[in-house]
Amino acid sequence: MVDALTLSATETGWRGRFAAMASPCEVLVEGVGHAEAARLADMAADEARRIERKFSRYRSASEGSVVGALHASAGRPVALDDETADLIDFAAHCHQASGGLFDITSGVLRAAWRFGGSGGGTLPDAALVEGLRQRIGWGRVTWQRPWLTLPEGMEIDLGGIGKEYAVDRVLAGLRTESTAPLLVNFGGDLAVSGPRRDGAAWTVGIEDPGNNDEACGLLALTAGALATSGDARWCLVADGIRYGHILDPRTGWPVRGAPCSVTVAAPTCTEAGMLATLAMLQGPQARAWLAAQGAPHWIVEESEREREATKR
Repeated sequence: MVDALTLSATETGWRGRFAAMASPCEVLVEGVGHAEAARLADMAADEARRIERKFSRYRSASEGSVVGALHASAGRPVALDDETADLIDFAAHCHQASGGLFDITSGVLRAAWRFGGSGGGTLPDAALVEGLRQRIGWGRVTWQRPWLTLPEGMEIDLGGIGKEYAVDRVLAGLRTESTAPLLVNFGGDLAVSGPRRDGAAWTVGIEDPGNNDEACGLLALTAGALATSGDARWCLVADGIRYGHILDPRTGWPVRGAPCSVTVAAPTCTEAGMLATLAMLQGPQARAWLAAQGAPHWIVEESEREREATKR
């Protein structure tokens, strides 16, 4: 759902706020008047609505969801439009690059796992997890662009790449309409059009896993994008053990030993999100894996997470 758009003045420009893809979203714009800022913010919200509607796993084909159409296909081939095919190609690349750890068919596991911001909860029944795991496996999907055949009973979930993709799409659309300095931020995944109006960098905070309203570090961004993956907001604590929401599709259980959070800088938000998520899926090897990629990154380690869990 996307709620009503609000527009407010900042010291140097305007901030448009709305909610989309289960995340708070904002667009910052400088150097324009109220009417132009409102127009750009409306464009951003409209594009977010379109992407959410098209790729939501919670909507049916009759509601405009391509994912809903795939789920209703009953094992028959479905011809995908170019935009969807590009996302599927990217997901296939992520699957290969991660050695199968990133798998867009693993969303069925949400039927077993319930993660929340409070960290409370109980572990799912192991038999339920194992039964769902039998419905996972990108290798079982037939993908010959533009035709995708999804075996009956399996599902596609593009949530792992959709929000970052939306950031890039919104920023690209706004840049065709305006040369004003822009920052697009969807739930902490963000991209900028360039420096601010005075040539300075945008100051961006890295969320503190122990306090979601505070920053544990500040970054200066003049180009490109940032994305963060972690379990600061979505976790489960059972028998004194903290389980993050990032699941290993090979086992159906949370990845163990991963950092609390990983933030990555890259030319696009989609690329930054891919690197951050794939790093988390590496578990205790996240730091070494990111170092090998050569991308700028910031990590909150397991030890910090354990200290926060102890405080609770």
